[in-house]
Amino acid sequence: MSTAQMITSSPQSDAALSGPLSEAIDQLLACAASCAICAEACLHEDDPRSQVDCISSNSDCADVCMATARVLGRASAGLSAMARLQVEACIEACRTCGDECDRHASHMEHCAICRDACRECERLCQALLSS
Repeated sequence: MSTAQMITSSPQSDAALSGPLSEAIDQLLACAASCAICAEACLHEDDPRSQVDCISSNSDCADVCMATARVLGRASAGLSAMARLQVEACIEACRTCGDECDRHASHMEHCAICRDACRECERLCQALLSS
């Protein structure tokens, strides 16, 4: 089973939206996992107190990405006004988390990986709003 298969199997599926929608959902789920793992890794750094902002933004981003994936999973016929607002909130969460992880990316590989996941999620969500 793939996200694309599930979306296109829906009777009200919008063919033009199914590709961008399934890509966004897959990346949202990957980003949520990256953020959760990054937050946990930050807790195990030598000075986790210095990572409080990163842990917080990772946790927020993971939660927002999961909620957005769930909302978009119900949007196979098109994006409602509420779904668009959720995606916009997710773009902001990914931008914030990506920026925070970028501050640590040069010396913490998990932050570099998370930053990249957030940037890709932000890009695909922007593309979804444009489609």
